[in-house]
Amino acid sequence: MKKIILSIIAFSMFAVSCDDFIEKEERGTQTLDNYFQTAQECEKYTNELTQRLLLSKDWFTLLAPRITNEMATDDAWMGNTGQDNSAHRPCSQYIVTPDNMGDMNSIYTAHYYTIQSANIGLEKMANSPITDVQKNQYMGESLFVRAYCYYELVNLFGAVPLYTKSLGTSDLKLERSPATEVYAQIEADLKESAAKLEGITVNRNGRINKWAAYALLARVSLFQEKWADAKLYSNKVITEGPYSLEENFLDIWNVNNHNGKESILEAQSSSIQNEALGSMLPTLSGARGEDKKNFPSNDAKDVIDGWGWCMPTSDLENAYLSENDEIRRRSTITKWGEAAYGDEVLNPTHKFSLNDNKSGRICRKYYIPVATRRTLDKKDGHLPLNIPLIRLAEMYLTRAEANYHTGGDALADINIIRDRVDLEPKTGISGPTLLKQIYKERRLELAFEGLRLFDIRREKDPTTGKRVIETLMGPNGTFVKYNLSSTDPYETTNTREAQDKGINFDPAKHLLWPIPQIERDLSNGVITQNPNY
Repeated sequence: MKKIILSIIAFSMFAVSCDDFIEKEERGTQTLDNYFQTAQECEKYTNELTQRLLLSKDWFTLLAPRITNEMATDDAWMGNTGQDNSAHRPCSQYIVTPDNMGDMNSIYTAHYYTIQSANIGLEKMANSPITDVQKNQYMGESLFVRAYCYYELVNLFGAVPLYTKSLGTSDLKLERSPATEVYAQIEADLKESAAKLEGITVNRNGRINKWAAYALLARVSLFQEKWADAKLYSNKVITEGPYSLEENFLDIWNVNNHNGKESILEAQSSSIQNEALGSMLPTLSGARGEDKKNFPSNDAKDVIDGWGWCMPTSDLENAYLSENDEIRRRSTITKWGEAAYGDEVLNPTHKFSLNDNKSGRICRKYYIPVATRRTLDKKDGHLPLNIPLIRLAEMYLTRAEANYHTGGDALADINIIRDRVDLEPKTGISGPTLLKQIYKERRLELAFEGLRLFDIRREKDPTTGKRVIETLMGPNGTFVKYNLSSTDPYETTNTREAQDKGINFDPAKHLLWPIPQIERDLSNGVITQNPNY
């Protein structure tokens, strides 16, 4: 029997949405019935939906749980050993319970808020007196937003409430739909989104377009082991889309290369000083304890006071070293005292507080160069770093994995990715060795871009058939054993974050996070929990 779920927030937010969206332009008394009357109103509403999905400037609602997901993998420690870690610790150390989920509650709530708002917008815009071209654009973008919300929810929590119509206060109960049904709706939304956006000119200002829909279709097909579809959609983006790989890997996250030629969808940011429109990611995961004396200029303007969460592991660094992959290593990780890659003149020995940093490493992808720092009177909330959500390299790796399972040329695709970072091509490998190499290339290429947890949960070790996360985590996990025997001079010195990271992982429950207990409470016990929580 299907499970039932109740979310007070999901059912009450339609009233909040009126306040959030409709007060922007007064025309007497505005209601949902008379708001969507102009293209400007529809565009404002759609822009707000997109902003809620991306939230690069909001550190807690979506950024924090997304960063926490990184911390639950072999790529990252919590990292900050000087402050309260209660928001991140439950999931990152696999001690999460329905009553103690840290910041993972917020992503659940935020996405249902956005889904309800998207449903309202789609219903109203369908009857709006605007042109068909305008209607297709705004509805196509809204469909993508709804699909992306469900994509994250189903991967985090499994079976979740599924609804595509706006709900009122009389709709007090909603069934949890199986993951297969949620995925089916995601696919339907993305296909409709792509169709509606078919005639819309592709631009690079961060707006959702049909290629983003096809790219997300490729990803969700891969996650469901629909290999033929994953190959179809990834190949479509590669061969028909207006994208190409950046010649310089570092340029993907370059503050001066927003919406570059490889980027399919990015969360936008701006350094405008009279508005807080910048990304909070460089602050949330920036180096903690920088000091002007460690910069050649000895100038306080060169310093960013990062919070120090989500610090790279030596295990990740070793993965790069094992491939002699210096370009991606230095573009992804800066070790204490090393020059910041690409910023060697102004930051030749990047130093920060080792007392507050578990690993002695920071994520280079989240780094703001010194020259940009000097242009900002205000830094917190004003940092101009766009966040790539989908980019072309992922499509090559998706096609490689799909080709592996369908008898295609998987080596060709991973060698395209390797060539970009000056690595020798892989030759003469097949079978389990090839699949493991594809997995490894995904890790090295896409580290800290929001996919690692989902990947290790879905990927299967070709030798044992177990999920990859089961081979890494738990008392017998290779990652746990590595840490317990590690001699890394940074990680083993700062033990204020436990060295046995991942030891509490239980494959009987930790392939998903629990449904927040508040949802069960609000349902008066009708809703059931994910297994073994």
